[in-house]
Amino acid sequence: MALLTGGCACGAIRYEAQAVPLDAGWCHCRICQRISGAPAQPWALFAVETFGYVKGEPRVYHSSSFGERRFCGDCGASIEFRLRESASEISINIGTLDDPSLVPPRKHIWTRSQVSWFATADDLPTFLEYEPEKDG
Repeated sequence: MALLTGGCACGAIRYEAQAVPLDAGWCHCRICQRISGAPAQPWALFAVETFGYVKGEPRVYHSSSFGERRFCGDCGASIEFRLRESASEISINIGTLDDPSLVPPRKHIWTRSQVSWFATADDLPTFLEYEPEKDG
């Protein structure tokens, strides 16, 4: 079983993910752009039961009618996204991992909102929304 560790910039929040990510990618949605302050947010998806906070408690921000973000109340680092109800998966912001190079992105999602001046230089699959089935 893999063990990935990470936390916020100031060290008040620490977490462990005890599994290989189910998926990973770049999100180009407007909420991720605003939360990260960047044109895209790299994320890694884990089953919620394989993830846990081992130090500190993050604050919760209800970012949409269906989702919530968790972040450090001290330094403001954005840690994760999950559904507000019945979350079975959790998306960790890859930049908060102790070694982000261990989880390379596999795709780009929500490219419908991609910033016009932000061109990606990879050959990863792209999807207008999240679910590949909807994009054909």
